[in-house]
Amino acid sequence: HVQLVESGGGSVQAGGSLRLSCGASGNTASVKHMGWFRQRPGKEREGVAAIVSDGSVKYSDSVKGRFTISQDNAKNTLYLRLNMLKLEDTAVYFCAAGGEYYMSRAVLRPPPASSYNYWGQGTQVTVS
Repeated sequence: HVQLVESGGGSVQAGGSLRLSCGASGNTASVKHMGWFRQRPGKEREGVAAIVSDGSVKYSDSVKGRFTISQDNAKNTLYLRLNMLKLEDTAVYFCAAGGEYYMSRAVLRPPPASSYNYWGQGTQVTVS
């Protein structure tokens, strides 16, 4: 089993930045791809960024060029840097982890939620 704990959320003005962190513990050797999702008020959960098993990164169109996903394997931590925040970025952000998952490099969107086995509790980001 893998436990995921997000941190770094908060309130920020439009145009500002935040960095979210996701610490993984437990059977981290089983984790082969990780990603960030968000759920905006009244909306379904959507994938925003991911690092898949070959190391390639994927972004949704809505955050491409503004958000950056990265990971520190030594610290078992996944990050999401959020720049140029917009009002519509207000959401609860979730970290997710799963096993082996590969995608064609021609596919730029993040993997679906069904590809993940473990989820964090989420961290709130509010842009005003």
